[in-house]
Amino acid sequence: MNPFQIDPRHLPPEGRQLSGVLPPTFFALAEDDPVRPESSLKYELLVLRDGEDLVLTGHLEAEFSLECGRCLERFRQRVVLDPFAEEIPIEKEGTIDLTEVVREDILLALPNFPRCEDGNVDPRECPAEGRFEAASPAAADEAPGADKGVWDALDQLKN
Repeated sequence: MNPFQIDPRHLPPEGRQLSGVLPPTFFALAEDDPVRPESSLKYELLVLRDGEDLVLTGHLEAEFSLECGRCLERFRQRVVLDPFAEEIPIEKEGTIDLTEVVREDILLALPNFPRCEDGNVDPRECPAEGRFEAASPAAADEAPGADKGVWDALDQLKN
């Protein structure tokens, strides 16, 4: 039984407390995904009905293995959403599945461009630190992919 299946018609006025642990498969990530769940999802939530909305508040926690964008080594990142709060409109009669809402909020809390130094389980420096040159300020002003040599060569053709 999915604990995130809620029928708003049967919610008591004081709401319903949900707590427990769901396996890493809850995140439904592909095996080749660079994000890998390393722990179960721990949750403690209160679901209340507020007029035409469900209000979800509480605590979510899970741990993931991410691939560093610089050195491609894996590192661990713990996501803790506390306080967690979400408002879901009640758009239809019957049961509402909150699984996607919970799943998305946890996954969206992960860094977009993960790097070793983002890891909060076993903090470390990236082995690739310093191996790449920083862009010069002049290069930052140019359009991405612009190569002045190509334009100079084309300008020579006009003359």
